[in-house]
Amino acid sequence: MTSETTTLPTSDQIVRAPKVLLHDHLDGGLRPGTIVELARANGYGGLPETDPEKLGIWFREAADSGSLERYLETFAHTCAVMQTRDALARVAAECAEDLAADGVVYAEIRYAPEQHLEGGLTLEEVVEAVNDGFREGERRARANGHRIRVGALLTAMRHAARALEIAELANRYRDLGVVGFDIAGAEAGYPPTRHLDAFEYLKRENNHFTIHAGEAFGLPSIWQALQWCGADRLGHGVRIIDDIEVGDDGEVKLGRLASYVRDKRIPLEMCPSSNLQTGAAPSYAEHPIGLLRRLHFRLTVNTDNRLMSGTTMSREFAHLVKTFRYTLDDMQWFTVNAMKSAFIPFDERLAMINDVIKPGYATLRSEWLFPQPGSTAVAASGSDPA
Repeated sequence: MTSETTTLPTSDQIVRAPKVLLHDHLDGGLRPGTIVELARANGYGGLPETDPEKLGIWFREAADSGSLERYLETFAHTCAVMQTRDALARVAAECAEDLAADGVVYAEIRYAPEQHLEGGLTLEEVVEAVNDGFREGERRARANGHRIRVGALLTAMRHAARALEIAELANRYRDLGVVGFDIAGAEAGYPPTRHLDAFEYLKRENNHFTIHAGEAFGLPSIWQALQWCGADRLGHGVRIIDDIEVGDDGEVKLGRLASYVRDKRIPLEMCPSSNLQTGAAPSYAEHPIGLLRRLHFRLTVNTDNRLMSGTTMSREFAHLVKTFRYTLDDMQWFTVNAMKSAFIPFDERLAMINDVIKPGYATLRSEWLFPQPGSTAVAASGSDPA
């Protein structure tokens, strides 16, 4: 009999394992059926499909283009149906419910308030609607036997000029459900240094922020996000691999920036499936996460946009289990990394790690002592990831 440390987790165990999500876009995770219903209720006629199943397929195929710019175009439809208070609250509640059902115990969900004003809402009304939705989703999840805590990250669009305004908004709501700030959008031509005033403001206010960097653009965007802007975390950061050299003999040499990122334990918000869609990585096997894991960077696993990538946290981990033969120990390592890197107070992070995450994985690791008939490991079974 072999212990869990040499056995791959089953699909069911991957779903039940406690997971922490730091990089997920609210407007990238809607249920297709919800989009159809909201479009009908709000008179939006621009959907390419009105059948939920076909619409879900359309989103995945449209996003699977290898281009970040094309990937971002799909959000025009989701944002179009998120312009009322009720719509925002519904989407947020369903987000929390869906994540909880997938075993996520803590999540930081990001969205750009400036993209939800076409129906006449104010920035404050947008934030309050989403926060109310998250609280309702947490309540529904609890009623269904799941526990989840959700914090909001307010995002500014890097091609716009409202970053300081959104940063101030995040600061006003920091004790009311908002845990930090982010900038997103096409990287090329829109460096994070265009928004230095926002980042300097947040640092003065002792607030937290992450920056999308090193996804479609290379090392300069990572360097600017860290050394000019002072980011606490990097959204994606996959291009840090460009500063790592692997010799023919397997010897690894880190450049100055890669060494800095690893030495400072800067969290990287890795989103494997999304990175394949946008061309940031050619395949799961060739995704930088494999090498970066071996080099002990502060890595986290994330979904980015569950609708566009047709994914969940369990699917992301299942792909990694199948590709790299990760065990429950590896899953716990990623999950603890994420919880350590969350934007909530230290004592609350520590309690989540010690009272929720570690006990959850300990229970799963012990299950090999009580084998169930028909139980099979993901990679050994040859089936598709959960």
